[in-house]
Amino acid sequence: MKNKRIELEIIALSHSVTASQNYAVVLGEKIGVRRLPIVIGNFEAQAIAVALENMSPNRPLTHDLFKNTLDSFDIDLQEVIINQLEEGIFYSLLICTCNGKTIEVDARTSDAIAMAVRFNCPIFTYEQIMDEAGIILEVQENIPQSSTKKPIKPKTGYADYSIERLEAELKNVLEEEDYKKAAIIRDEIKKRNEEEKP
Repeated sequence: MKNKRIELEIIALSHSVTASQNYAVVLGEKIGVRRLPIVIGNFEAQAIAVALENMSPNRPLTHDLFKNTLDSFDIDLQEVIINQLEEGIFYSLLICTCNGKTIEVDARTSDAIAMAVRFNCPIFTYEQIMDEAGIILEVQENIPQSSTKKPIKPKTGYADYSIERLEAELKNVLEEEDYKKAAIIRDEIKKRNEEEKP
């Protein structure tokens, strides 16, 4: 069934192998092993990272502003559908509800994903798109595929920093609104805290 809907989740956010100035968000089937890599821009990668890490910017980012606007008008984002793939470009729809009506809004896929994270709504695509653009990674046996996957974290250059220095650096980058770097530092602090647990 080419039109079968498939629910996806964010598996990783990393630098794109094919485009040095861009990033790739990797979506994976909630039930299955296929992955859907999508190249996105730096700004959209930052917007997704901020929401994934539950950061609170000093001022709302564009996607936060859009969510606040939708909330103000009692419009709810129900789901995101990656509905087309043409010449390597993904197209998406925001499926919204307002006063009992369903509204479809055309969106760039990177923006749609950034909104989905903020509304905590599901992301879907179709079997045909997974057949065309999905990739299969080798999966270790006896490891069930489930919705408990966590985003893959990049290796950082903060391994030699003390906790105090990391916390000071985190404060500085948040003030500079460098949320990508803040996410990396926060991950390193979290990792240290987990290592210290008995």
